[in-house]
Amino acid sequence: MAYHPFRDVWLKVVSVCLAVLLWMTVAGDPVVERGLEIPLEFENVPVGLGIAGDPPDTVSVRVRGNSRVVSRLDSDEVKAILDLGEERPGRRLFDMFAGRVQVPSGIEITSVVPTTIALLLEREGAPRTVPIVPDIEGEPADGMIVGRIRTDPATVDVIGPETPLTELREAFTEPVSVAGATENVETDVTVGVADPALRLVEPVSTRVLVEIVRASVERTLYDLTVVSRDPLDTGRVVFQPARVAVSVRGADGTMRDLADDTLRVYVDLAGLRPGQYNLPVTVESSDNVRVTNIDPPSVQVSVR
Repeated sequence: MAYHPFRDVWLKVVSVCLAVLLWMTVAGDPVVERGLEIPLEFENVPVGLGIAGDPPDTVSVRVRGNSRVVSRLDSDEVKAILDLGEERPGRRLFDMFAGRVQVPSGIEITSVVPTTIALLLEREGAPRTVPIVPDIEGEPADGMIVGRIRTDPATVDVIGPETPLTELREAFTEPVSVAGATENVETDVTVGVADPALRLVEPVSTRVLVEIVRASVERTLYDLTVVSRDPLDTGRVVFQPARVAVSVRGADGTMRDLADDTLRVYVDLAGLRPGQYNLPVTVESSDNVRVTNIDPPSVQVSVR
């Protein structure tokens, strides 16, 4: 069939006019720059190899192009990717201008911060078992304090590059609030580790039990008489001073009901011959009363 250059000439003219109009519209837009904060991604990390240290999570990129295109640019369209498929253990430097930032056609990259990324690649160590330490927030109600804290399970297995894995001492939990608590707090929380280079062998949650107990108070009893624990004739023994002050700690109710005769203050004279001695003072008390101070802690003893 013969070619007719003037067939559908008006359609061709309209197409050319629209193309020229579109070109003039785009060409008339100014060229602008825009800054974007984009995540740094790692691809093809070799099996048994991990990223140690603290690489940046994001990079700052400035792009330039037609204002209409740049203004509509979504951060998902710009990617910063490090391909580790051919890397080996050791310190590595990556130039971010070496095709590692991807942008749509027609967009120019003017800057990347940081321009170079340093990575420490290490072989992964054997799983390490560390204790789980709950993150306790807040204060219990007045007159109450936090007692024992228990977790079940109490430990977790962690894996990752050798250096941070060796330095790891504990795993932590989501915050457990005891604010205003008057009784035990028990809850299930997720477990994690602070170093992003490390990870749990498998996701773990733990049950945390925080005991809320009554706060202990301290009380001092004065002028408690010092006696001999050894059955010597009391007329043959002289204590100087003969009375001491004893400070004790326990539950509020126990401290209020505490009487002077609850505590026995004595000096052990077993096996002593006549003479002068400087001997420690001992205090016997019940299991729910803890002695915190004896003043003075020792006395002069004369055995005749």
